[in-house]
Amino acid sequence: MGIKDDYLYCKEIIKNNSKSFYKAFSLLPAHKRNAVYAIYAFCRLSDDAIDLHNDLTELEQLKKQLDDFLLTDQLSSPVFRALKDSFNKYELELKPFYQILEGQLMDTNFKGFETYEQLENYCYYVASTVGLMLLPILATKNHKKLVEPAIKLGYAMQLTNILRDIGEDLNLGRIYIPKSYFLKHGYSYDDLYAKNINQAFIDLWEDLAGTAEGYYQDFDQHLKEFDLDSRIPLKNAAWYYSKILEAVRQEKYDCLNKRCYFKF
Repeated sequence: MGIKDDYLYCKEIIKNNSKSFYKAFSLLPAHKRNAVYAIYAFCRLSDDAIDLHNDLTELEQLKKQLDDFLLTDQLSSPVFRALKDSFNKYELELKPFYQILEGQLMDTNFKGFETYEQLENYCYYVASTVGLMLLPILATKNHKKLVEPAIKLGYAMQLTNILRDIGEDLNLGRIYIPKSYFLKHGYSYDDLYAKNINQAFIDLWEDLAGTAEGYYQDFDQHLKEFDLDSRIPLKNAAWYYSKILEAVRQEKYDCLNKRCYFKF
């Protein structure tokens, strides 16, 4: 297999797992979209190691491959070969790649969050890290100036995931909404387990949704600082994701019994 085949392998991963990201980032020039595909494929491997396979050994193997891949050209994984080529083309840093693996570990002994600050820290490790990985590709000149907007977009997207997947996560024994929000809005854990969609639940949901939407709006103010060829794909990616919140509203907030999709 050559490097083109490696990138095609990564392309199939994003194409099969995220229609919104694939639709948005396929608008990038070839060299940029290939690098995005490689990063997405790595993130998917890290996510699946815990959420799909619940395999710490698999996560450790990913970390070992990450330890080794800049030191050798003898790479057996098409994902890591594509990543190596992307590292050679862009000013990518290893730190967020390691941090997303740390984020996956947070789900292996999950105990929930007391405060929003704890939730936001989790969002950084599992989502903002992705934005930091992509920054040198999408903002080749300004990536060091755009760290904060990238982090906040990660918060917005992960909060969106959480608000869409409340029911699915509950079935896995995970409640990502902080305890402080239950207390603030008078919604109980018993209500959640009973899947009661009452006004208290709607108020709680909208409270977090408002925070996410504020981050999306803030990020939109920084789009002009990204590379010209990256602005529309990035705007589309953020817009597609933000519309998931509207999809939940259209389903009358029933994210406890179904997954709500934005149809584009």
